[in-house]
Amino acid sequence: MITVHHLENSRSQRILWLLEELNLEYRLQIYARDSNSMRAPKALKEIHPLGKAPIITDTTLAGENAEPVVVAESGAIIEYLIDLYAGQGSGSTAHLRPPAGSQAERDYRFWLHFAEGSAMLPLMLRLVFSRLDKPPVPWLVRPIARKLAKGVNDSFISPEIKAHLAYMDTCLEHRQWLAGDSLTGADIQMSFPIQALDARQGLKNHPNIQEWLARIRQREAFQRAVAKGGELAL
Repeated sequence: MITVHHLENSRSQRILWLLEELNLEYRLQIYARDSNSMRAPKALKEIHPLGKAPIITDTTLAGENAEPVVVAESGAIIEYLIDLYAGQGSGSTAHLRPPAGSQAERDYRFWLHFAEGSAMLPLMLRLVFSRLDKPPVPWLVRPIARKLAKGVNDSFISPEIKAHLAYMDTCLEHRQWLAGDSLTGADIQMSFPIQALDARQGLKNHPNIQEWLARIRQREAFQRAVAKGGELAL
């Protein structure tokens, strides 16, 4: 049995979506964030030393009484699940990965790693710098911190995000999904940074990304994942 150790309002939402697309049975263990730090609880460190979601444990191959396989990091989890289980779920016809050696597979691997390797960096920097003029930063320092944050945002963060969105929008101009005409794990992986951007700044002037995100939200598997894991508040 696969167990998803799911932190509320986090990137682990997309793992639930993948499992729903694969039509696999799984257990859902939900963890609440610390009310003060908003970080994951210490209980997750009992599952994996880094204590970050998403994490899955899987006893399917070893048997229910054996030590489970533990997999952390969204990209690694997506590859693990697709490699082992694509097409095996009840009534599933989804493979979620293009044929080996094809251009579609190269696109799939690019976007699968782009999501965390490039797309999330400016989003995390924007989040960090947006808090520099708030407690616990001393009030005397906040005006300087606010000016610093604006400089970094204007010179690096916003241009990076703009370039990423422009490239993605162009790639989606003549295709429905990031690796072609079929949904793949790359779309599932990229869903989180794009949902975050949609919530925080919108996707104006990027109609192809807007249509891609609309297609995601219309999928029954995505809707089931939201119903089980909760809406993202980004």
